[in-house]
Amino acid sequence: MEKSPSKENPEPTLGAYLKTLRGSRGFSLREVEEATDVSNAYLSQLENEKISKPSPHILHKLAGFYGIAYELLMEKAGYIKREPVAERSGRVAASSLGTISRDEETALLEYLSFIRSQKRKKGG
Repeated sequence: MEKSPSKENPEPTLGAYLKTLRGSRGFSLREVEEATDVSNAYLSQLENEKISKPSPHILHKLAGFYGIAYELLMEKAGYIKREPVAERSGRVAASSLGTISRDEETALLEYLSFIRSQKRKKGG
């Protein structure tokens, strides 16, 4: 279950999120620049909140490079609004997993079927 952000623990801004992603993966700004064709100066401005709403094209490049859901970056940049967890599309949830094997997909679908059957038994 996903927690909603609180005033005490707000979700990171787009810039902070990108900076954390880059740092956690051990990339320099120059390495991200080489892989995405987005200048390191622009990336630095994004990470330091000088640019808060980059183009969707830039976000798409960064999502692909970091292997994260494009929708997540679009949301953090303010282009789309977060839907309540219960109303999210399965594609958005699945895209956040990255590439999965056919066996993993089968196991996930079996588990989802199990969860739904349990809800039916409980009357929910």
